[in-house]
Amino acid sequence: MLFCGIDLHSNNSVVVISDESDKVLYSRRLANDLEAICTALAPYQSQLAGVVVESTFNWYWLVDGLQEHGYQVHLANNTAIKQYDGLKHRGD
Repeated sequence: MLFCGIDLHSNNSVVVISDESDKVLYSRRLANDLEAICTALAPYQSQLAGVVVESTFNWYWLVDGLQEHGYQVHLANNTAIKQYDGLKHRGD
């Protein structure tokens, strides 16, 4: 089973795919282009348990597009994730 996380920025996304032991199998910064992201995910699609997308103001196009391509997508709210609790700055 594999897992995918996408850190969605305004003009690019960091896409990471890891296995159950947290070994990173794929990690790339890609342009915010649905086809480019789907092309990157395609070799892993049958093994992916889901794709987690950081919920920012511009998430809808990516989530909708990934769902149309058959991915199970979850939104992450990083202010609600315990690991990020209390962080106030990007480098914290």
